[in-house]
Amino acid sequence: GELRDTQVVESAPLSLEKMTFVRFVLCCVVEILVLPVTILQFMGVWDPMYKKVFPYLMRKTTTTINDKMGKVKKELFDQLPEFASSSGLTVLEVGCGSGANFAFYPWGCKVICVDPNPNFRSMLEGSAATNEHVKVEKFVVASGEDLSQVASESVDAVVCTLVLCTVENVDAVVKEALRVLRPGGAFFFIEHVAADNKTWLHFIQHVIQPAWRYFGDGCYLTRDTRAKLEKANFSKLNVKHIVTPLMSLIKHQIVGYGVK
Repeated sequence: GELRDTQVVESAPLSLEKMTFVRFVLCCVVEILVLPVTILQFMGVWDPMYKKVFPYLMRKTTTTINDKMGKVKKELFDQLPEFASSSGLTVLEVGCGSGANFAFYPWGCKVICVDPNPNFRSMLEGSAATNEHVKVEKFVVASGEDLSQVASESVDAVVCTLVLCTVENVDAVVKEALRVLRPGGAFFFIEHVAADNKTWLHFIQHVIQPAWRYFGDGCYLTRDTRAKLEKANFSKLNVKHIVTPLMSLIKHQIVGYGVK
């Protein structure tokens, strides 16, 4: 089915020239406020500690996201069977987390789960047990930029939902996704993006970013993921901008798929 475009542009345009200095000053203030965390990160303490806590913080968050985004996810993932091969449908999910997407996957599909955080394993196993209609083949602890444990042209679809905002290199992740996809396979995504640069929301996203990256597991509110995907080597790109009922900072999202 076609994805509905419910794009809404906020009012309250900003004078970019006048606000640049103010934004810079406020970003500096936020950087000072999170300086203790920055020091812990530099010492190699923060990331391992937060990765143990993050899965539990995400447990309730993913439930809320599924409740509010269920219709969008169903509409998108209902198209997965179109890309199944003769042996069935094999999905590689990058940044699988706790397995929140399993409920929306088609019956009988095989899923290879990839996440850089090994602390999601127990929750992932719980989701797999609850969603018996999918078969989790394995859990690979790896970043999206390095899918070397997955053979080239071995999967029918790659899925990323609210993941490309956290990776270090979007281009590298997409390149790896294209490598592991069989010809004709598809890269499915739901990702939040920066608001229009003439809005107050865009201004706030930039101001809060220095703190958000630490407490959002490396998430970038200001990333223009759509531009990255449009430049990728897809034979076809189906992408829609939507305004979701999620919190304002991440309500602007893109949804769709790119075909290899």
